[in-house]
Amino acid sequence: MHAYYFDNLPGDQRAPHYDRELPDIAILDKIGVLHWHIPVSTNGEYPEIDALARERDYKNRDVITITKEGLGELYESKIKMFYEEHMHEDEEIRYILDGSGYFDVREHPTDAWIRIAVSAGDLIVLPAGIYHRFTLDEHNVIQAMRLFKDEPKWTPYNRDATTDTNPHRQHYLEAISVS
Repeated sequence: MHAYYFDNLPGDQRAPHYDRELPDIAILDKIGVLHWHIPVSTNGEYPEIDALARERDYKNRDVITITKEGLGELYESKIKMFYEEHMHEDEEIRYILDGSGYFDVREHPTDAWIRIAVSAGDLIVLPAGIYHRFTLDEHNVIQAMRLFKDEPKWTPYNRDATTDTNPHRQHYLEAISVS
């Protein structure tokens, strides 16, 4: 995992868009983003992921693979959809099994984009209510295990005036202001 400020310049969203390093990786902690590096298993067993799932009460999981070949004609529209700034009412938990991509998260209160480059072995937890987006990188492939507290769901709420007042967003802002 490598986190840095996004440059906000036009161009391919899958390019690195590196602006400058974060002065301190603890900035991610301050905005509620959790992260670990857990080497990918060679035997299909994930005791560290299982322990984290028990600790954080994740009951379900699945594995998704996003590739141009796999999504076919839907590829461009899906990538654009993932890249729309949005929030969720649940945590977003991703353990990268293969490939690579970027999660962009909003720093608060500056509203600057922090780009988090993830690759195999990286596990990231985005808190409910954080504004973020996702894109593949220029390799155009990622395989990730998704973990869920309840039934698998992925409901994005694109940023607008109503998401600013969403109770999950408000709870998120309160939680990070206390930390």
